[in-house]
Amino acid sequence: MRAERDAAHEDPNASAQETKSAAEQAQKTNAPSEQTSFYDQVGGEPTFRKLVHEFYQQVEADPEFKAMYPEEDLGPAEQRLRLFLIQYWGGPTDYSQLRGHPRLRARHMPFHVDTKARDTWLKFMRNAMDTLDLAPLHYDTMWDYFERAARAMQNQH
Repeated sequence: MRAERDAAHEDPNASAQETKSAAEQAQKTNAPSEQTSFYDQVGGEPTFRKLVHEFYQQVEADPEFKAMYPEEDLGPAEQRLRLFLIQYWGGPTDYSQLRGHPRLRARHMPFHVDTKARDTWLKFMRNAMDTLDLAPLHYDTMWDYFERAARAMQNQH
């Protein structure tokens, strides 16, 4: 491979394939092998599926909080949150492919999200997170995001 890489750098007539191959090898050589997304570090899709399912089980059991959801069936909301979180944390981009840009504030604006709703959402999410076997750093990173996101979605006092 080194000879191919050197040839691509030294020979102005190197083929496009040789140049491309040299560039790909250089990228692999320079990329740390342990570099993975947060999504992969925490277990990928099964982790987010469990997290969101546990969250929506609590929503289903709380009639007052569930009333905030316009759909009787929480399945579509569960799917949207799961896909959003998977994408946010570095997994597949299915959310954007299906729904476009997340626009979280705009999507939540029609709903009355006050301090009580925010705190209930956070309580349910904390409970859901507690069902996962996350390393402390991953847990803290995820929780920090959820706290900031919940505060950003609040549109009433």
